[in-house]
Amino acid sequence: MGLSGGVDSSVAALLLKRQGYDVFAMFMQNWNDTTGTLHGDCEWEEERFVAEMVSRKLEIPFYFVDLSKEYRKRVVDYMFDEYSKGRTPNPDVLCNREIKFDAFLNVARKMGADMVATGHYCRKDEFIGPDGKKIYRILEGTDPGKDQSYFLCQLTQEQLAAAMFPIGHLLKKEVRELARDADLPSADKKDSQGICFVGKVDLPVFLQQKLASVEGKVVELLPAYYECNLLHHRIRELYSRGLPYSDAELETLSAVPGHSEVELRTETYRSGRHHTKKTRYVQNGLWSFAGTHEGAQFFTIGQRKGLAIGGHKDPLFVLSTDIGNNVVYVGEGEDHPGLYRPCLKVNAGEIHWIRRDLALEPGGSMRARVRIRYRQPLQDATLLMRDSGLFILFDRLQRSITPGQFAVWYAPDGEMLGSGTIR
Repeated sequence: MGLSGGVDSSVAALLLKRQGYDVFAMFMQNWNDTTGTLHGDCEWEEERFVAEMVSRKLEIPFYFVDLSKEYRKRVVDYMFDEYSKGRTPNPDVLCNREIKFDAFLNVARKMGADMVATGHYCRKDEFIGPDGKKIYRILEGTDPGKDQSYFLCQLTQEQLAAAMFPIGHLLKKEVRELARDADLPSADKKDSQGICFVGKVDLPVFLQQKLASVEGKVVELLPAYYECNLLHHRIRELYSRGLPYSDAELETLSAVPGHSEVELRTETYRSGRHHTKKTRYVQNGLWSFAGTHEGAQFFTIGQRKGLAIGGHKDPLFVLSTDIGNNVVYVGEGEDHPGLYRPCLKVNAGEIHWIRRDLALEPGGSMRARVRIRYRQPLQDATLLMRDSGLFILFDRLQRSITPGQFAVWYAPDGEMLGSGTIR
């Protein structure tokens, strides 16, 4: 049992013990650097202490394993690399694929374990395929507010064969009740937040361990800009036309916004009694200088906090970033046209099918329900496979499609079929 010290894994261990399994607990230390972490959030020493108390209460063996080197190499270094390229990674997805169900699983097997259980809110079942081999399925958790299947979207059939999710059929309130009835030390413990095994962080400070702060410009794109933008008009025209689309049209529909034509111009003027010579940015009604930032790599599409720019009626949102020129583009209001896109692409080498038997071949398509971030309600979409990759065309425009995040697709019955990194 991967015992974190939280209530979910504690109740998972409780249920396995009651069901007659031979259970032993393992606590992972995956991080010990406090740089950028907010004090008091998810400190591993406290988590370990609670996990040990739970183990004693359940009368199961407790072991400690240090996987911090593997975690830094396979998760955190990946995070730094992705942010440096202007992409926004999801470390929790990587933690499950690379650590919990790989490095941790290998250690558990060396200690005699047949299976590894976690406190994820998701369900697993299996059936025999046409070739006589077992096929494993991941389904959404019963609790719609706590479903965590998204974080397991990169697992393989081989990893699923050794995985158990004992609380996936329960509601969160039922888990709390079971913990209180069993008098578990974690019964009323708050859920951890932030990056898996790191905790809640000040992201810019955390990233500054490897990514340098360099002042750059924040440029506001006004709605009128999109009225004059040819690519924006072409995308809307294609989207309203509907299927079928050629490969070139799909590339257009999934295009990541670029703003190479946006150029801030300055002018000099004289001000005050002494006619002091000053410089200001020229306003053109399409874009304007909004302020400065400390590094475009510290921002992500859709972000509204951390800009520290006032003077607007509605909040500013990040529309895109230009890492090469260190520019952050923003727009005012959550209905800003620059926030919405109809289609995304997953490059061919980054497509992962959990159900390999259902994988699309080039030219194939399927209807699916898709989410592009954790907790987002599932969105109806059409998956279109081409030689260059997988295109996901949504029935409705999607807000803040973010390169580096994972798009995850589900069948109508809630089974998670596959995932991929958004281009």
